[in-house]
Amino acid sequence: MADKTLDDLFHDTLRDIYYAERKILKALPKMARGAQSPELKAAFEKHRDETEGQIERLQQVFEIIGKAPRGKTCDAIEGILAEGDEILEEYKDTPALDAGLLAAAQAVEHYEITRYGTLKRWATVLGLDDAAKLLDETLQQESKTDEDLTGIADASINAQAQQKAA
Repeated sequence: MADKTLDDLFHDTLRDIYYAERKILKALPKMARGAQSPELKAAFEKHRDETEGQIERLQQVFEIIGKAPRGKTCDAIEGILAEGDEILEEYKDTPALDAGLLAAAQAVEHYEITRYGTLKRWATVLGLDDAAKLLDETLQQESKTDEDLTGIADASINAQAQQKAA
């Protein structure tokens, strides 16, 4: 077996997040439909549009490294999205639904932030400056989405989750 290098790890991790982003793109409309809060619904719809751009940037990174854009099954995102599905099912029509969906969305964001931060650092080490810029653009977008979700939680969602159903 040949020695694996940072180049190999970069490519494998890129394939992981590419798979994850495509799965997230499919999950966001379902989360938006399930959300009760107009603000949360709008946040999911906005992030869906952003995710399309993030996938395009990942395709550019694949091009920079001379590899075809192919995903690799990401068990982590599969698990996080399955938890979101459970919340949709178990908390449907309850005051806590949106808080649960928001928490699931933040788990996705935190996973993405971790991946993009690592990939950006590795791209820099590997001298892939153009790739690092693309990855940083997505990292900043994911961080902003996480902040926006926290703002929605603090402004209304968490307090609403405490209310008894009428």
